[in-house]
Amino acid sequence: MDPVSVGLLAALAGGAGGELGRQMWTGLTVLVRRPLRRGDGGSGGPLPGEDELTRLQQAPGDGTRAHALSTALAVRAALDTEFATALAAWHEQARLVRIGGGSVNNTISGGSYYAPVLQGRDFQGATFNVPAPPRPDQAVTGE
Repeated sequence: MDPVSVGLLAALAGGAGGELGRQMWTGLTVLVRRPLRRGDGGSGGPLPGEDELTRLQQAPGDGTRAHALSTALAVRAALDTEFATALAAWHEQARLVRIGGGSVNNTISGGSYYAPVLQGRDFQGATFNVPAPPRPDQAVTGE
């Protein structure tokens, strides 16, 4: 199973995704609080991931806490195959939550620009391999 994205965990903890995001966070909370199924009876202490979940909920913008929860979920999944299966199912659903806003407003104003411009939302792997054309006031003349 792929680790649960730190960004996804932080966003859901912070209330992103509206009602669906809230339901996904509640589902993760219920999942983490289920008893461990590794057969050793457990230590009676907090379940792996429970403290990390609470800490992230207290400070959803803290990337370190989100990373700690992601790691704890991976450890717990390695210890408990039933948890791993349930976490994978939860993760698939959580990936469908729209975390960011749906609207895009791109504006270029106030002058002349002489470089590539890419407008839109959610770019991944964008690369510019062509140099920008020279500005008109810096054009090389053939003297």
